[in-house]
Amino acid sequence: MSVRNQNTDETSEDMSAEAVIARAIARRGEIFDEFRLLAQESPRTYDLISKTAGYMHHYSGEEGAAQKLSGTMRELIALCQLCAKGDDRFAANHVRRLWQRGVTNKVMVEAATSIAPIVGWSTIAHVTLAMLTADDPAYPFGKRPPDGAPKTLTPFPELHLGRNTTAAMNDSLLNTPEWQYVASLDGELARRAAQWVDHCLLPNGAADELLGPGPRELIAIAALCARGEVEFAAQHIRRAYRYGLSRLQVLEAISCVLPMTGALTVQIGVRAMQLADRDQ
Repeated sequence: MSVRNQNTDETSEDMSAEAVIARAIARRGEIFDEFRLLAQESPRTYDLISKTAGYMHHYSGEEGAAQKLSGTMRELIALCQLCAKGDDRFAANHVRRLWQRGVTNKVMVEAATSIAPIVGWSTIAHVTLAMLTADDPAYPFGKRPPDGAPKTLTPFPELHLGRNTTAAMNDSLLNTPEWQYVASLDGELARRAAQWVDHCLLPNGAADELLGPGPRELIAIAALCARGEVEFAAQHIRRAYRYGLSRLQVLEAISCVLPMTGALTVQIGVRAMQLADRDQ
């Protein structure tokens, strides 16, 4: 049954706090204490939160048939953005959700590395902290796999996407006007910064990395839109297109951070997409 069919007649739904909480748990598997209180005080507010997040993050029964990004990729984007905001309490729950999908810690670290050029490498430490918290049996939210973090990766579609460019390009940080200016003043600063960013975003393509440059661009684009950086986001959107990713995949990546950054992020993302389209 599609999401549209499920939610067509919302006026007939039971909007008591108990019913709203029960539906949310059926979608997601658990509920945080603070959202339980929200549901008790404003059931309609939490019901809309649960339904909207369910569609964006592929909660049980909420996936859309036309959606392109996998639930695993959506969780990776959400985890990175939560950690960028310092939401360590929520982030550990997403780590457990990724473990349940068979995602290894290495993949999560690669995803965190992809957002680091945009928000800083302390975010990587927040991701690894989330792993440590998720592995603690005392953490109450979500189910920890019996053996903890999986040792073998369960493949998901984005592992095979965007590993090589479809067009000639030279996207090293040192080739941007801003960092060429930096290089004219302090060549060593520019060299070291470019070495770091190129390590994170793989402008020369993937080698033995699990996440190729295309999926990494999706994580970076979502973060740039959350920061309101339309022009920089547009540059990275063009790169994502050259790695063979579609407009819908880019839009879905941006939408994954709506729950923690607001609907305005999606509007900013659309402006960046429109700017990128004008230059195609």
